[in-house]
Amino acid sequence: MNIRLPAIAACLALAGCEKTESPPPATQSGDDRTRVEVIATGSRIAGANGVHFGPDGNLYVASVVGSDITVIDPESGDELKRYTARDGITGPDDLAFSKSGTMYWTSILTGEVAGLTPDGNKIVAAQLEPGPNPITFSPDDRLFVSQCFLGDKLYELDPVGARSPRLISDSLGPGCGLNGMDWGPDDRLYGPRWFTGEVVSFNVDDKTMRVEATGLETPASVKFDKQGHLHVLDTGTGDVIRIDGTNKTVVAHLEKGLDNFDFDDKGRIFVSSFADGFVKRVDTDGSMTTLQPAGMSHAGGIAISGDTAIVADLHAIRGYNIKSGEETFVQRAIVGVSEMGGALNVAQDGENLILTSWFDGDVRVWDPVRHKRIARYEAALPVSAVRYHGEVVVAEHGKHRVVGLRENGEEIVYASDLPAPTGLVVEQGDLYLSDRQRGQILMIASDGKPLPEPYVVADNLTTPEGFVVTPNGFVVVEADTGHVVEVDSAGNRTLLAEIPPGTQAASPAQPPSQVFQGIASAGGALYVTGETNHSLYRITPAH
Repeated sequence: MNIRLPAIAACLALAGCEKTESPPPATQSGDDRTRVEVIATGSRIAGANGVHFGPDGNLYVASVVGSDITVIDPESGDELKRYTARDGITGPDDLAFSKSGTMYWTSILTGEVAGLTPDGNKIVAAQLEPGPNPITFSPDDRLFVSQCFLGDKLYELDPVGARSPRLISDSLGPGCGLNGMDWGPDDRLYGPRWFTGEVVSFNVDDKTMRVEATGLETPASVKFDKQGHLHVLDTGTGDVIRIDGTNKTVVAHLEKGLDNFDFDDKGRIFVSSFADGFVKRVDTDGSMTTLQPAGMSHAGGIAISGDTAIVADLHAIRGYNIKSGEETFVQRAIVGVSEMGGALNVAQDGENLILTSWFDGDVRVWDPVRHKRIARYEAALPVSAVRYHGEVVVAEHGKHRVVGLRENGEEIVYASDLPAPTGLVVEQGDLYLSDRQRGQILMIASDGKPLPEPYVVADNLTTPEGFVVTPNGFVVVEADTGHVVEVDSAGNRTLLAEIPPGTQAASPAQPPSQVFQGIASAGGALYVTGETNHSLYRITPAH
């Protein structure tokens, strides 16, 4: 199906066809018979990252993508409070408390390290480069932070920000300094090295380092129990391991994709998952209790394969039966380690999938049956990618263009000077793009060849991200409003559904979509991801 009207086709044949500006058309409400159903839900926390017990005895859980800190009851798992942007919090990766009860956190995407006093005042301890991840205090209330994934430095910071950061080490990389840290009973700072399989410790005054443990797969965090025993959370195996010299004892086994953990005064272990969003309690007898549920945590791009909706979930891809909503498979990725890599967007590529992640800085062709990467292409903040005339074509926000990438390294630029290239769709030889900032859908190529100039086929949209082509035009997800809108070939708009709006990018260093809001169609129904409520919607229009 080709939606181009004769007037559009004729216009494309001319050398310089300008679009006449007109006021945005009114949006009509959809037919009351349109059905909007939630067919699958996931976690309540958008990726559970750092965890720490507060002075009040409750468990505090940081979430980078959720951009919040959730306080939960360690017995029931009930949510007691949620700190958000209204409290001055942006993208917290880890948190810790000073002796005064001030809650500090690291904002990995912006570089801010800040605190919130018990009476609600915000304190900025430092504005670092992006990447601050783990944070901890020494017994005498000194504050330490390390970068991981977006840097590799280890710092001591002034908790009130009066003194400049003191560099302890810049030789822990590449890729990560220390991750989840703790203060040891020997008055040394301990932390894991994600990419080397080690745990090391520092004398923070003379800056000397000592190796404490080796042979781990992907150590993510360390903690000492009340008896002073060192424990390591290995996200590559899903284990919590006690280290006694050269002896390693697995004290709890969970799923891969774990982020952090903490002990309470009873010796119980509380574990978070960046991949699944859960928080679980491991009791001293080894039994486990789920305090916050697991599942889809960062619902992004979506593709349909037969009866399966495949959802990109940042650190995983998940399959759902489009009839029942049942989760049929999940494949998880460990940041910077797994062959699959992360996925904020997904597209069908025959029997394979094309996975896109601006955080990883690449696009991959993935065989989900053999769990094998077929190809990988580096890109500058890629937002989406599709197969078009044999090439992998990428919406590359970092270079404000759409580019075709070939395995021999050659490139073909389909469109450039785009403020926010976002979603890509191929329909009968034509290539379409949504530009989130321009509020437009553009046709940028036909029959495998770039158009002389992109042609606007839908305009006056609000932050368009995912879209599909329909017999009458397009259905678009407007991310900032949560509107799912049908736009016909005459520009008339019909509101089909309202879902929760998506999140904003943490800083200009990320694509404005951050977590792509996807849409796909199958069997007369539309399937839309709900990023902020971690859900999958089925929308069945009346027509």
